[in-house]
Amino acid sequence: MTNVWNNPNGHEKRLHRDEGGNGTAGAALSGAGARSEGESLRTGPGGADGTALLSVENLAVSFRTARGTSRAVDGVSFSIRPREIYALVGESGCGKSSTAQAVMGLLSETNAPGRRITGTIRFGERNLLDLPDRELSAIRGSHIGMIFQNPLDSLNPLYTAGYQTCEAVLLDGLAKAPAMRRVLELFRGVRLADPEQKLRSYPHELSGGMRQRVMIAMMLARHPKLLIADEPTTALDVSIQAQILDLMLELRRSFNMAMLLITHDFGIVSETADRVGVMYAGKLVEENEVFALFDAPRHPYTRMLMRALPRGTKQGGRLESIPGTLPDPTEPYRGCLFFERCPLRVGRCATEEPLLRRLGETHRVACWRAEEEEQP
Repeated sequence: MTNVWNNPNGHEKRLHRDEGGNGTAGAALSGAGARSEGESLRTGPGGADGTALLSVENLAVSFRTARGTSRAVDGVSFSIRPREIYALVGESGCGKSSTAQAVMGLLSETNAPGRRITGTIRFGERNLLDLPDRELSAIRGSHIGMIFQNPLDSLNPLYTAGYQTCEAVLLDGLAKAPAMRRVLELFRGVRLADPEQKLRSYPHELSGGMRQRVMIAMMLARHPKLLIADEPTTALDVSIQAQILDLMLELRRSFNMAMLLITHDFGIVSETADRVGVMYAGKLVEENEVFALFDAPRHPYTRMLMRALPRGTKQGGRLESIPGTLPDPTEPYRGCLFFERCPLRVGRCATEEPLLRRLGETHRVACWRAEEEEQP
């Protein structure tokens, strides 16, 4: 069954449920019972005091290139509370994946020579940027997990799906036999059909959706507190996308995980996220709770992204597009980086950079004209 409703901005929201399944993913993995008919998958952030699980402050990531220093992330700050799903959205090249990789500690000098990272990434009480590689490796997997947009690139073609997932389970000290039983339980929990056979399957023998389920099982093997999902449904068809999103939401509930969701798809954001940050040219330009952002976006870039969404009706006419391209990240700049593409630009936008400021308790925006009541 699929529950459908519309938010005030005209975008449908859907929560998908399994048809004829034998319980939920959470029940298979953690013993949690199936939710009641009226229970939402959005369980909301945990922690009554609002303490952040992850706090990113003034993060900047740059790379040395033949054309000069390229700014991938430029002064980004946000936080994620326990059990919260925080989405970073924006067009390709805006710095979403670099932000996620910096959080995961994948931009070491070995993995990314020539890179420079400044700011703080605080996970609990520790700044991840200050940790030596050994301590950071201990946090990866056991506390922070990550799934990527193309699981075929993340799986070793020479080993079976069961063997590769078992490697993660063995890190917790289990013997091989109970570890393989745990892998089978995980495969059932992520709703892999015929999980016993999938244990013996190689990555090329699995479909894209199956491979992504294997990756999710691998990341869940060590019960991370934070799961980073970098475009997890991009390579999948629409029906499989819905199943993977439903699975991730259900597992978030069962494992009490927080999630950092990287995507360019506002449809996915509307179905899954609690809060959303909009990135442009390496900067965070707007942030709000997801329903509030859809109701009243205040940055021109956010508004134009939403106008480019398909409406699902023939009366909508041609989809709008955003003219121009992202600014060259190797070039110095003054003022607002969206200036050349912005229909609302005024003189000060060319010379003065707008900083993120609060318009409400949960709403932050970086635009000189954000407080104007009437925006085209």
